[in-house]
Amino acid sequence: MTQILIGLGIGLVIAVIAGFIMFKAGITYNRKISEAEIGSAEDEAKRIVDEATKEAENKKKEALLEAKEEIHRNRAELDKEVKERRSELSKQENRLHQKEANLDKKTETLEQKEEALATKSKELDVEKEKLIALQNEERTKLEQISGLSAEEAKEYLLKNLESEVRHEAAIMVKEIEQEAKENAETKAREIIGYALQKCAADHVAETTVSVVALPNDEMKGRIIGREGRNIRTLETMTGIDLIIDDTPEAVILSGFDPVRREIAKITLEKLIVDGRIHPARIEETVERAKKEIERTIKQEGEQATFDTNVQGLHPEIVKLLGKLHYRTSYGQNVLMHSTEVSYLSGLMAAELGADVTLAKRAGLLHDLGKAVDHEIEGSHVAIGVDIAKKYGESFDVCHAIEAHHGDVQPQTLIACIVQAADAVSAARPGARKENIENYIKRLQKLEEIANSFEGVDKSFAIQAGREIRIMVKPEIVSDEGMVLVARDIVKRIENELEYPGQIKVNLIRETRESGIAK
Repeated sequence: MTQILIGLGIGLVIAVIAGFIMFKAGITYNRKISEAEIGSAEDEAKRIVDEATKEAENKKKEALLEAKEEIHRNRAELDKEVKERRSELSKQENRLHQKEANLDKKTETLEQKEEALATKSKELDVEKEKLIALQNEERTKLEQISGLSAEEAKEYLLKNLESEVRHEAAIMVKEIEQEAKENAETKAREIIGYALQKCAADHVAETTVSVVALPNDEMKGRIIGREGRNIRTLETMTGIDLIIDDTPEAVILSGFDPVRREIAKITLEKLIVDGRIHPARIEETVERAKKEIERTIKQEGEQATFDTNVQGLHPEIVKLLGKLHYRTSYGQNVLMHSTEVSYLSGLMAAELGADVTLAKRAGLLHDLGKAVDHEIEGSHVAIGVDIAKKYGESFDVCHAIEAHHGDVQPQTLIACIVQAADAVSAARPGARKENIENYIKRLQKLEEIANSFEGVDKSFAIQAGREIRIMVKPEIVSDEGMVLVARDIVKRIENELEYPGQIKVNLIRETRESGIAK
């Protein structure tokens, strides 16, 4: 057993030693193979580097050659360009030398001319002095012959010249006006006549007071109330004055605002029907009347736009149009007047080939400012323009509103059409009425203006103030001068008077001679 173990141990040792020897031999073999591969790789790398170096040197030589060729080519081009520029500069220098030579020659010529002019100027000064002396001598002789001084003769000549110029100007104005009338009167009559023929509107005349009928005079006491509390409440809530006097079975409502007056009228009528009149009931009825009026205003505005076929108006403008239903001007209902002007503007625009829709729109809105002219300071024209601009109306509409009373010169055909339609609607018979006192004052002022002109003998306002006939003195105003006098009177009337429609100015000149047979 021991021998077996020894034998196994010796075998094991021998096996280990043999394995070690074989492992070392393998390592040596692998090392030799690796060294051989490394040497081969190094040789290959060296070969690649050598080839790359040679190729790089070849490319470098080629790049150098190309660069040298490019430099040579650029140098040749630059030399050529330099030669061309030098040649051009040489030519320019030659031209400049020629110009300098020409300028020198011209300068010498100008100097010679200046010397000649200076000599002639001296000669002219001498001649001028002689001429002035001769003129003075002739003036003295003329003054001695005519018996007039130079200033007197000048004034006489200017006076005669002014008379001749005025005469010629009057003839020219008359000819121009006659030609314009011949060309325009027929067509204007046709257009206006056609427009009036197709348009008809009813007008309601109202004033600043409204009358409410009462069932009996006992109702007056109930309206006044205990210690006047009912009437005070009514006046406070509506802003309208109630006049309760001896007028049988009637109460008068007075106020400048037609909407407030209508509210007060509706309120009072409802209270009378209801029979219960006390402050609380009055306040409740006033509120209901206000709502009713607001509905009516909206309906009237919408009806006006529907009747005239004007679309796309801002709702606030429609409300303002509705307010015009309660507004009057010279007794003419303004909403009815605006509707009529819209009709007339559309008809005239159609005849003239203008924009009918735009003309009707401008005609309907031309008096828009009258809806609030009692609330806002300023003329209804300026207020209307501001409102139209505020709610996005076009320039043509705003300008037509601004120009319809001649505050500014009309610049568009639409403005001229609206101005004419407004005058036709306001001036036609029965359209308007005015206070008799104001009417008489206007007629008196019209005659005063005419009589204030030199050469006017008498003047008479006729045709209800729509025409004035003026008798002139024939020894002062000539036939041609009548044209200028008429124009001056017209301008004065336009500047100083306010009147509906138009006023025709007629001048009459008569020459009479009388003798006595013996």
